[in-house]
Amino acid sequence: MEAVLKNIVLFTSVLLVLVFSQRILAMSLKDVGKLCLFSAISGVITLDGKPVAGALIKRTVDKAHTHGEVTDETTTDVNGYFEMPSVWDRSLIGKVLPMEFAVPQEVFVYVDGQEYKIWSGVKRRKEEFSESSGQPLVVRCELKSEKRIVNVGGGFVSSMCEWNYKEDPEPDFGLPIDD
Repeated sequence: MEAVLKNIVLFTSVLLVLVFSQRILAMSLKDVGKLCLFSAISGVITLDGKPVAGALIKRTVDKAHTHGEVTDETTTDVNGYFEMPSVWDRSLIGKVLPMEFAVPQEVFVYVDGQEYKIWSGVKRRKEEFSESSGQPLVVRCELKSEKRIVNVGGGFVSSMCEWNYKEDPEPDFGLPIDD
């Protein structure tokens, strides 16, 4: 009986090693632990319906599973257009240990000494473009617009911008009713 138990433990151990090694080998080494903290974003900034040329755009995003943040900047062109690349991070800890992915994001626009927070949210999925339901994140931001809150990609975004996305279903926080 003891020999059978040892064989079962040995077989289970070998099986687990094979399963995990196949999973690791199937992934490209460059993608191990790769997380999209903020998807590439582009768009047009307007004020009173007119493109804002030379506006400073500052994006801040917290790192996942570590301390610190990433900040980058750009300026709008004569047509109010801007673009910023995706922000990526690596976290091997997140691959080994089960951890919640929740990354705060903010985008500010500075025009003539005035600050406008055009985007504030928490990214809940590590895939690129989860903020825009899997499609490129292209925004149209009128700086005098009212902010609105949308539920997209498993998280919430407060923004004065418009972009294409499919809103997540409303969460049901109610308790089940006992009959």
